[in-house]
Amino acid sequence: MVDSISAAPRVRPARWSLGGLFSALLFHQTLFLAATLLVWEILGAYVFDPFWSSRPSLIAERLWYLAKRGDLTWHMSATLTEAGLGLALGSVVGVSLGLLMARYTRAAQVAEPLFMGLYSLPRVALAPLFILWFGIGLPAKVMMSFSMVVFVFVLNVVEGVRALDREPIDLMRTMGASDRYIVKRVLLPAILSWIMASFRISVGLALIGALVGELIGSSRGLGWYIERSAGQLDTTGVFTGIVVLIAIAMVANNIVALVSRRLTRWRA
Repeated sequence: MVDSISAAPRVRPARWSLGGLFSALLFHQTLFLAATLLVWEILGAYVFDPFWSSRPSLIAERLWYLAKRGDLTWHMSATLTEAGLGLALGSVVGVSLGLLMARYTRAAQVAEPLFMGLYSLPRVALAPLFILWFGIGLPAKVMMSFSMVVFVFVLNVVEGVRALDREPIDLMRTMGASDRYIVKRVLLPAILSWIMASFRISVGLALIGALVGELIGSSRGLGWYIERSAGQLDTTGVFTGIVVLIAIAMVANNIVALVSRRLTRWRA
C-alpha cells in the first residue's frame, strides 16, 4: 500500500527571479512617474495658472522645439562635460587624499580643523574666485564641480579605511609587502563600496557645481538656459531645464548603481 502522504505531489516553493523583481519595480516606478505627471497636468490646467507652474505638456513641447533646433544637445553637452570632468577629477584627488590621510593619521589630525572648515564652507562662495582665476570658460565650471565632490570622496575613503580590519594589513607589512601593493590589492578592493557610495552622492553635487558656475558666468549650458528663462519670466523654460537636469541625475545614478553592483558582486 502506497503511503498517501508520500504519494502526494510535491509543491515546489516559488522562486523569485531577479529579472522579475526588477521588471515589477520598473513598472511601479513608471506608473508612479506617470501618475505624478498626470496630477501636475491637471493642476496646471484647472487649478493653478500655468504661468506659475507650467504643465508637462508645455514642457514636452519646449523639449521637442529645443531638440529640433539642436539647442538641447548644445546645452546638455556643456553641463555634462563640466560635471563629468569635475566628478572625475574629484574622485581621483579625493580617493588619493583620503588614502594619504588614513595612512598618515598624525598629519591628518593636524590638518583636520582647516579641512573641516573648507568642507563646511558653502562652495557657492568660491564661485566668484573661480571666475576671477579661470574666467567664464570650462575650467571654472570644472573646478566648481570638483570643489563640490572632492570632500565627499575624502571623508568616505577615510571612514572606509578606518572601518577595516587591520590584521591582514599588518600581516602583509610583516611579510614585506610595499604600501603600493597593499593599497592596490587590499585597501582599494575593501573600500570599493565606500567609493561607489561616494559616486552616487557626488553625481548630484557635480551637477550642482556646474549649474552654479553657469548661473554666475556662462554663455551656454542648462544653468544658463534656466537663468535666461527666469529673466524672461518664461516658467516653462525654467521647468524644462529643471526636468532635463532631473533626468540626467536619474540616469547617472542608475548607471553608477549598476556599475556598483557589478564591481561588488564578489562580496555576495
